[in-house]
Amino acid sequence: MRIEEILGYVDHTLLSQTASWEEIRRLCDEAMEYRTASVCIPPAYVRRAKEYVGDKMNVCTVIGFPNGYNTAEIKAAEAEDAVKNGADEVDMVINLGWVKDGLYDLVEEEIRAVKKAARGRILKVIIETCFLTDEEKIQLCGTVTRAGADYIKTSTGFGGAGAAFDDIRLFAEHVGSGVKIKAAGGISSLEDAERFLKLGADRLGTSRIVKLAKQAERERS
Repeated sequence: MRIEEILGYVDHTLLSQTASWEEIRRLCDEAMEYRTASVCIPPAYVRRAKEYVGDKMNVCTVIGFPNGYNTAEIKAAEAEDAVKNGADEVDMVINLGWVKDGLYDLVEEEIRAVKKAARGRILKVIIETCFLTDEEKIQLCGTVTRAGADYIKTSTGFGGAGAAFDDIRLFAEHVGSGVKIKAAGGISSLEDAERFLKLGADRLGTSRIVKLAKQAERERS
């Protein structure tokens, strides 16, 4: 798979606590130059970033990030605000405590609330796989499917581990036909990126693929 093709699946991401506008602007420039699927950035920068990129790039932001234990009402308000500011996509973190309590009905209600607030924008649901058993992951495949989300996503990148090949394989086996898969966190090589895609991922949350593309350009020049 050519690197240009892989880049088309990438959500070019910067979610560090100290992210500055200059760094976000540079991320947007890279995303437009290398034609990634989107930029994924903190909510506080959505309006400025969307004004900067216009229709040249999708802007994605995060909801209930990174711990997921805001109330459903707050998450819905965050999603509504993100859409008002120009977000094209939102990635929400579920309440993992509810999963541990077996309250999958509340998780589903929460996803539905955010989906409604997102008003047709792409909704990705982060389940933070590193904290879950395989049985919990399988249950959540059903929950995310029933709630009508567009994607199930592995990780925030702020947990104990990121995307794993086994999780993508499990998602592909158990998620509904209308739900896509996003692998995020720790994707550090083109080989890994290609393998995630072949296993069933439709998006990759990473900043490293653009860096690898730049490196390849330097080596060719």
